[in-house]
Amino acid sequence: MSILDVPYAAPETIIFDWHATLVDTHDAMYLAIDDVLPKLEELGLYEHLIDIENSKTVDDAKLVKYVKDQRKLHPKIKETRKISRTDIFEILFGANKEAKKAAHKAFDFSYRNHFGKVTSFEPRFEHVLHDLKAMGIILAVITNRKREFMEKEITCVDGHDWSHFFSAVVCGDDVEHRKPYPDLILKTLEELDIKPGTHAWYVGDSTTDIISAREAEVTAIFYNGAGWDQDWIDKIFPGTTKHPHQPDCIVNNSLELLGLAKKYLDSNKIIQT
Repeated sequence: MSILDVPYAAPETIIFDWHATLVDTHDAMYLAIDDVLPKLEELGLYEHLIDIENSKTVDDAKLVKYVKDQRKLHPKIKETRKISRTDIFEILFGANKEAKKAAHKAFDFSYRNHFGKVTSFEPRFEHVLHDLKAMGIILAVITNRKREFMEKEITCVDGHDWSHFFSAVVCGDDVEHRKPYPDLILKTLEELDIKPGTHAWYVGDSTTDIISAREAEVTAIFYNGAGWDQDWIDKIFPGTTKHPHQPDCIVNNSLELLGLAKKYLDSNKIIQT
């Protein structure tokens, strides 16, 4: 999969995921997870870890086994900086909503002790946001993290305040269900007074982002900022009956996203004339 020449609607709005799409907060995230995993028994979560044989991929099964045995993440996961806490909790707890809710709550408690430093995932992303907004696209951002964290982080990206770019900011504690459920996207569209559809684009870096976009019935764009190869992408988006959700397209960087938006806006102008 790559940027595809298919009839998407031109974007009226682009909704972004926050962590690992627009910004990098890996250090604080992994520190908070390091706090949570040794407490799985104390939190009543160890017994709710998914059965290894029910894991989506072989790599997921390895992660579950390591956490069960060691009560921590494998060092390589933190070294590669390619997986978010939401995906980690999805891998560990599967479809168990209550277990994931409890894990996120414990994470939030620990994240409060570590968050603060925020850097742009790509140095040019601030300029790309400016260009997208100048093209008349309504921008919004969603995140699974609590509003108390987001309200600080969005004002200090490499020392800059990014809040002016976004017409809506929706956080995990604003909805009943975090991603991969569609609640965050649907609430954002409601605040923007925009109906779900292909004219609403959602850009995110994880499988949970794509599931959320598909469930919300908007255009699902996978941001491959982590540089996954094609074999890995095929594994995480197999398109099977059990795991049917796949992105509409993949962009590898912010300039590809900007080009994609410009392409469809220009096509829309041609059609209208």
